[in-house]
Amino acid sequence: MFKDTKAFSGFAVDDIDKAREFYGSVLGIALGAEEMGLLTLLLGGNRPTIVYPKPDFEPATYTILNFPVEDIDAAVDELIERGVAMEIYDGFGQDERGVSRDENGPPIAWFRDPAGNILAVLEAAGPGA
Repeated sequence: MFKDTKAFSGFAVDDIDKAREFYGSVLGIALGAEEMGLLTLLLGGNRPTIVYPKPDFEPATYTILNFPVEDIDAAVDELIERGVAMEIYDGFGQDERGVSRDENGPPIAWFRDPAGNILAVLEAAGPGA
């Protein structure tokens, strides 16, 4: 039924203007035309992600977007330089900059958007990195 459907993702924020500034200017993601109060992130792979305001918004308690990179240390350094605070979680063996190098997965670090949603940058080899 949905085999050829061009599905897309979406998530909520409490302030669309702060989201536009963060995703567009701080993270450098291309933004699409805004329609009906919605912000469109034009991420790789030709799959738009819709960001929408929600009046009774509560931040996601899980990672909503993962950004694969070739060099996690360089990515974390650049995020910090751009004013992004990295998250430190108990039990994840993270270094002082928030990078976890667990043997069961790729090096990964988490941060939040202005609405408090959790995002991650992870070192991944291959396509998308």
